[in-house]
Amino acid sequence: SEVMAAEVVSCLNRAMAELRDIWEEIGIPDELRLERTCAVKNHIKGLLDMMVAEEESLKQRLLKSIALCRKEQDTLCKELQLDPFEAEEETTILQMEKNLRTRVEVLLKQKKDRKQELKTLREQDRDLCGILCETPFSIDSNAVPSLDDLDRYRRHLASLTAEKEQRREEFVSSKRQIILLMEELDHTPDTSFEQDVVCEDEEAFCLSKGNIAALHSLLQQLEARRALNEAVCAELRSRIAALWERLQTPEEQRASSA
Repeated sequence: SEVMAAEVVSCLNRAMAELRDIWEEIGIPDELRLERTCAVKNHIKGLLDMMVAEEESLKQRLLKSIALCRKEQDTLCKELQLDPFEAEEETTILQMEKNLRTRVEVLLKQKKDRKQELKTLREQDRDLCGILCETPFSIDSNAVPSLDDLDRYRRHLASLTAEKEQRREEFVSSKRQIILLMEELDHTPDTSFEQDVVCEDEEAFCLSKGNIAALHSLLQQLEARRALNEAVCAELRSRIAALWERLQTPEEQRASSA
């Protein structure tokens, strides 16, 4: 910087010397030379003052940006539940402003990513709760979720997904048995629930705990009816056999009747 300052002074002295030579050749009087010298000085001073004002304005803009970035950084750290950054030491204003602006951009991206993941998780939660008739996960959708919040939400949805698969398997297995029993008992579905069970669209069936319990109850009722029918049939067969004995019915007639 000292070398540059010396070069500026040298350029100024050289320019003034050239101006004096020109004025000498032209024959400009001393009083006019003094006026011209004052004009040169004022022009140079005005130019330098303008440059200083511009650089001072730049400095103030950087300081204002630093203050705003620090405020936004602190707000984002609170929203993201992160420890605040320590103040930088021994760094220039320009570098400090750049570092703060970069950190704010990183924090804003983290906030955006977390909010987007929360939105995706809530959509998955709504779909699963709609199928299972469960209460959605309790979380503030307006706040920025912490990493622990997102992790708990993921594990909750994994548990719901596993529960859905288990209930789906129970439904499919029970439905298959119920349809076979209804055919065997010549039973036509006569309630809305029974119709929902045997409906071809398995995805439309609500896999709530109540529906799964009702499904098991229906299966048990049909199994009980089949067992009762089997008992009645066994008793009738026994009575028929006894009557055959009393009537001394031939074996070939018994076989044809059986």
